[in-house]
Amino acid sequence: MQNLKQYCAAATTMNKIEHIGIAVRNLSVSVPLFEKLLNSHCYKTETVESEQVNTAFFKQAETKIELLESAGPEGIISNYISKKGEGIHHIAFEVSDIYAEMKRLKEEGFILLNEEPKEGADNKLVCFLHPKSANGVLIELCMEKPMSDV
Repeated sequence: MQNLKQYCAAATTMNKIEHIGIAVRNLSVSVPLFEKLLNSHCYKTETVESEQVNTAFFKQAETKIELLESAGPEGIISNYISKKGEGIHHIAFEVSDIYAEMKRLKEEGFILLNEEPKEGADNKLVCFLHPKSANGVLIELCMEKPMSDV
């Protein structure tokens, strides 16, 4: 019973699916497509220089869709699309404490792609888990940056 309590307590550390990241070749083509598909306007675009990625966000109820376009030929998204094509790139989970969640997941045997949270799009601190440790799915942890960091 103790293990079940620990499992249930740990399961609440990921609050919700924050967004689904979709790799696209071209935002100028994909944004209008998703505006029609979702019957919703893109509410924000942003470039994340450290990742060489341009983003566009849509909100559907409590979940966001993030379109990801490579900002250069050597970017992560360009490499992803050349190997796998356009499509779902990652699932992001909102966490209350990214540092505690990174520690917990590392202790559970998951492979972190970065040892410290990085600045991501949409005012977030982010960390990715290697797909090898999550059944082939790239997982992103994200937490709203504290006001003192903004």
